[in-house]
Amino acid sequence: MRSWSQPPVKLLLVFLVLYFRYSDSEIIFEERFEDGWQDRWVVSDWKRSEGKAGFFKHTAGKWSGDPNDKGIQTYKDAKHFAISTKIPEFSNKNRTLVVQYSIKFEQDIECGGGYIKLHSGYVNQKKYGGDNPYSLMFGPDICGSQKKMLHVIVSYHGQNYPIKKDIQCETDKLTHFYTFILRPDATYTVLVDNREREFGSLYTDWDILPPQKIKGDSRKPADWDDREYIDDPNDVKPARYDSIPAEIPDPKAKEPDDWDEDEDGLWKPPKIPNPAYKGPWKRKKIKNPNYKGKWKTPWIDNPEFEDDPDLYVLNPIKYLGIEVWQVKAGSVFDNILICDDPEYARQVVEDIWGKNKEAEKEAYEEAEKVRRAREEKEAERTKGKSDKRNGSRRRPKKHDPDDYFDDYHDEL
Repeated sequence: MRSWSQPPVKLLLVFLVLYFRYSDSEIIFEERFEDGWQDRWVVSDWKRSEGKAGFFKHTAGKWSGDPNDKGIQTYKDAKHFAISTKIPEFSNKNRTLVVQYSIKFEQDIECGGGYIKLHSGYVNQKKYGGDNPYSLMFGPDICGSQKKMLHVIVSYHGQNYPIKKDIQCETDKLTHFYTFILRPDATYTVLVDNREREFGSLYTDWDILPPQKIKGDSRKPADWDDREYIDDPNDVKPARYDSIPAEIPDPKAKEPDDWDEDEDGLWKPPKIPNPAYKGPWKRKKIKNPNYKGKWKTPWIDNPEFEDDPDLYVLNPIKYLGIEVWQVKAGSVFDNILICDDPEYARQVVEDIWGKNKEAEKEAYEEAEKVRRAREEKEAERTKGKSDKRNGSRRRPKKHDPDDYFDDYHDEL
């Protein structure tokens, strides 16, 4: 008979596993842009007096896997966008730092950023902008067909250092999660949709500190033997080897019937290669017992290198901000996470992106069908209009109910 105590025991075991798995981890900041998010974020007035500041809309966008999962979307083309939030102050000293968020470029951005920034020190949030120093800048930056990069810029002693590797970002119109993991051993990992895009170390992939190793003397030592094979000193040339001719008369050749010795001279058979001839004699090759390998300039300790065990430690973080400029607006920022547990971050991606990606793709494809049909209809209508030669005034354009940005949610 099945015991009624088994299900509770199993549930208890699952609970204990989850409890011990996450009990030592900390979620420093997590933003899903649900109800009340406006109380946590401040839209900056930076560039607004110049007419160069855009707005943010609270929306899931024109297509999504879950219409109720809303983020904040940049609104108004060719503008600067700046918004920030004050977060619990924290330090990543002696623990792993995980920074993660999602972004969807619904627009043909042409040129612009989609990154986030972590700030130390005081930030006047109403004046927050591009001049504010930051400790970490992470995320996509796109411009034309050539620049599709993923920024990872860290600050060290007040100076910003970009990663030296060329990391590509996603450029389609679907949601993607970007994750940056920085560990106490100064190693890092960059993930896109939970897949590793890059891995390395602050020591090697940024020019923050002088390199630990440098190339030494490039001159090969006089006693360095880099001959892998040498002549066998015990090999002896066979007797009469040099008397073997390279060519011999063709034994199959016959004197032509019309050969006249008086006119043509003494007939001699043509020469052919001698199969017994092996070419100039050479000693056999044997392995060189003194072989040291191919000479390579050695790497030596850099006398200018001075280690900093806190190289990975950012200045205490107090604010998180989005500060970008975009030619075409329409990027949806969402699911921002700062924690010290890569496994928790991975699970967030699976729970949101993994669950919704197929539905979002279908919604996008359907939206594209509607857009193409509308454009075809408009093209036919334009083509059907006859030219008016009397210079009559154009009719005012009717409101298009499909126009997304005219009345899509509230502005901030």
